[in-house]
Amino acid sequence: MKKLHFQVDSRLATLLSQEYSSTEKALKELVDNAWDADAEQVSITLPAPLSNDPISVIDDGTGMTAQELSAHYLKIASDRRSKRGLRTTGKQRLIKGRKGIGKFAGLMAASVMKLTTYARSSEVSFTLSLKALEEQADIEHLPIDAEVVPCSPELHGTSITLSNLHQELAYPDANKLRQILLQEYGRQKDFSITVNGKPLAIDDLSGTYREDSTTLPEAGDVTLRFAISDAKTGLRQPGITLMVDGKAVGKPSFFGLDECDDFPPKLLRKMFGEIDADGLSEHVTAGWDAVVENSELFHQVSEHVQAKLRDAFVETHGMEMRLAHARLQKTIHERLAGMPEFKREYADRSIKRILEKYYDEAPSKVEPIVFVILEALERSDYRILLEHVAEAKRRDISAVVDSLSEFGLADMAFLVEQANARSAYLDQLEILAATANTLEATMHRAIENSLWILGPEYSLFSSNKTLQRQVEDYLGDRYVGELASKRPDLLLSEDLNGAYLLIEFKRPSHALKYVDYQQATSYRHDFAKHVSKPIKVLIIGGKRSEDFPVTNLEPNVSAMLFVDVFSTARRQIQWQLRSDPA
Repeated sequence: MKKLHFQVDSRLATLLSQEYSSTEKALKELVDNAWDADAEQVSITLPAPLSNDPISVIDDGTGMTAQELSAHYLKIASDRRSKRGLRTTGKQRLIKGRKGIGKFAGLMAASVMKLTTYARSSEVSFTLSLKALEEQADIEHLPIDAEVVPCSPELHGTSITLSNLHQELAYPDANKLRQILLQEYGRQKDFSITVNGKPLAIDDLSGTYREDSTTLPEAGDVTLRFAISDAKTGLRQPGITLMVDGKAVGKPSFFGLDECDDFPPKLLRKMFGEIDADGLSEHVTAGWDAVVENSELFHQVSEHVQAKLRDAFVETHGMEMRLAHARLQKTIHERLAGMPEFKREYADRSIKRILEKYYDEAPSKVEPIVFVILEALERSDYRILLEHVAEAKRRDISAVVDSLSEFGLADMAFLVEQANARSAYLDQLEILAATANTLEATMHRAIENSLWILGPEYSLFSSNKTLQRQVEDYLGDRYVGELASKRPDLLLSEDLNGAYLLIEFKRPSHALKYVDYQQATSYRHDFAKHVSKPIKVLIIGGKRSEDFPVTNLEPNVSAMLFVDVFSTARRQIQWQLRSDPA
């Protein structure tokens, strides 16, 4: 029998280098390698456009010996985590490199890559070129002539020089590179990056940068530095980091601005910064993970931060909010004018809050919400009828009965209007679920304030800020680094009796499996440690796999499919419409 063997074409290196969508992202891969090498400083030098100067990336990491280069670096597609663990040896950082192909990232931008590395009194260098790769049929047989010479024991780190840059590609842009690196490494205090001599800082974020220093009556001197991104999408790690005595306290937060109903949630994800408040040094917990909850000094700092952030957002996005209001104002003006004064004021306030919250949504998405409010206020006359009942004399039984009868008719009419509105909402929700790329988070946002669609037993559950924060803290601690992509979408709600409901959303295209059941129940067990009452679990997905359990379930655990949810909701709506008083 003849034995056959795979051969790895040298063109593989070129293909792997083309995995990156831009030269800036390819250079970030080299910075990731420095992070994995426990470097504290990385210096990147970019050439002027159309020049013949090279790109250089220099770090002060652990470096590599010739043996380590051969055993690890030159192995293609080798996952270092499987052999050396999830964290680095020295600083215990979570490993970034996972595919074993980052070594070819430099060839995305250049034809020649020279690597020089220093470790344990040894300097090793070699050059890799695309031309040599193209001339060699099998990459495993490509000769790599490494030069090994002694060096000072104090030297450590790696230097990569990229020359003969590809002229058909745009040269790497320093500002774009800073944007990419800032979101990944902008909050790391033991990892300094300079690009063309400028250290990475908050003011590198594309958008509006602010710096404000002041002295608060009790908290003392505080300095707030932040930027508001002008990108369409949100930042990966938004928020303001609290710095006390040069150390970060807990995770980035929004200092209560995320709990304000009148502030657009999407704007929060455009915020990036930090505040120095050394006056809080006596109010930080022993683990340095939070500030003491009842700290009046921290409350003073929070109010200061909120005010400054609000002022900045009004200046940068206020015009957009006002224009959004103006676009609809003309359309709804006549309907508002026809309402009683008390309704008009309420409607105007409600519509303004909606427009501020969804300031950057398309008008076609916002208009239905606004018009549902107008319909409800135009059709329901509860207040007038209740005033009539209150004014009737006790002996005028007939008048009271007539008023109560009118109230019942008005109540039924309102229910019919509500049913029509819910039917329109359900139409849109079904379209959303039928879209192949709809995510868990999308369905979560669409359903979290409309749990009536799950059935009458769920209609009294509503969001609770404390529970929401508990879920966010739990997920933020558990799903970080590379686990972030596996972060579940959970909703923890509470009803009038204090009972809890934990919903785990899956994509409408996802088939529920046994592992989903296990995960959902494990989340309940984790949350049960912090609450006093039982937690009901509901898992919602698109289909049910054969291995999803149907018997011997833990108490109060159930699963729903989106198709069943919609069917149940339709029956509720049809029942309401049959009650039409007309």
